[in-house]
Amino acid sequence: MPTDADLNLLFALNALLSEGSVAKAAERLGLSESAMSRALARLRESTGDELLVRAGRAMVLTPHALALRDRVRELVQESRAALQPAGASMDPRTLQQLFTIRANDGFIEGFAHRLVARTAHEAPGVRLRFAPKPDKDVRPLREGLIDLDVGVLGEAGPEVRVQALYRDRFVAAVREGHPLLAEPGITAERYAACDHVVTSRHGRTVGPVDDALAAMGLVRNTAVVVPSFSTALSIAAATDLVALIPSSYFEHLRARGTLRSFPLPMPTEQITVSQMWHPRLDRDPAHRWLRAVVLEVCRPLNEQTGAA
Repeated sequence: MPTDADLNLLFALNALLSEGSVAKAAERLGLSESAMSRALARLRESTGDELLVRAGRAMVLTPHALALRDRVRELVQESRAALQPAGASMDPRTLQQLFTIRANDGFIEGFAHRLVARTAHEAPGVRLRFAPKPDKDVRPLREGLIDLDVGVLGEAGPEVRVQALYRDRFVAAVREGHPLLAEPGITAERYAACDHVVTSRHGRTVGPVDDALAAMGLVRNTAVVVPSFSTALSIAAATDLVALIPSSYFEHLRARGTLRSFPLPMPTEQITVSQMWHPRLDRDPAHRWLRAVVLEVCRPLNEQTGAA
């Protein structure tokens, strides 16, 4: 079998073992499901193992496939490094690649349209896939399931590279005509007396804002907890609940006529939003271009807030 065919099969095998699904592996490599099914058939013939077997409606990896997964991932990473040596020049106009960026809905809704437009202009062959961010686990970066992770830094560890994109603050958002807006000067007492809708991926009802209020002897009532900022705003627009959202998210809203934002009437710390990647991608020309584009898209906020 020709060497280039073996390398193509290696990339297909890596996608199949990482995704555990023919459909998802095909999407990851930009192939049709039928093409990926043919690749799986060839891999089964080459390895003498089924690799993926049906278990109810899903597919699971065989023991041999599980044993191969880490080794194949390392081989693919080494192959990419060899084919794209450090310092190699790269013309974005010729780039044909799918990048997966994990971020929360605030970043996606606020910046994705600008990132897509910039990418389409500079690298029309690039496709972007935005993945949800259910937690701050670095495993997807380590295993090559995502290319870039955008968000507030958690316990990243020394294996992850980090670059600050911008600093942000949480603000309050209410509907036009909300009782809070009827009188000038929104105090912490008036703010705390309202019912609130907060956003939490994990269903938490308290956070730093509650700590700041507690230091002033105040407690707010969290009436509703939702998983996304967009849902929080839709509730605030139709009720007297007060939403808590990042300032950058509100600034990028296209339908702001029904909502008003105002600074929180108590001291709270800024948050730093960063982009994170695995060290193996440090010198990859395509990934360096992507990170530069993301940084440039966020530059207006850098200039406004002074983020490094």
